[in-house]
Amino acid sequence: MQPEWWTYDPLAGALTLTVYAQPNARTSGVAGIHGDALKIRIAAPALDNKANDALLSFVAGLFRVPAKSVVLIHGNHGRRKILEIRQVSTGLLTRLEEMSGNKSQGR
Repeated sequence: MQPEWWTYDPLAGALTLTVYAQPNARTSGVAGIHGDALKIRIAAPALDNKANDALLSFVAGLFRVPAKSVVLIHGNHGRRKILEIRQVSTGLLTRLEEMSGNKSQGR
């Protein structure tokens, strides 16, 4: 079964992630699935865009892509966010499938 929190558009070479962000956490990290979103705890306050910046940086590190490849598409002021990773590589898709427990297909 395909996870609902990500989609991949091979024509655009872009990966879209649905994220539930929890700012002000003790440490940053993936906390599992929250409904149809990947829950990520962020060790930054939700003040002056610090949590959003930290989230983008964390996701870039998690998927081993340049920070400029991760863009916040929707959810600047809420916990539910839509992120896009541009110029996706095969290695990134493999890593994502491993995280999802889905080794057979991209979405």
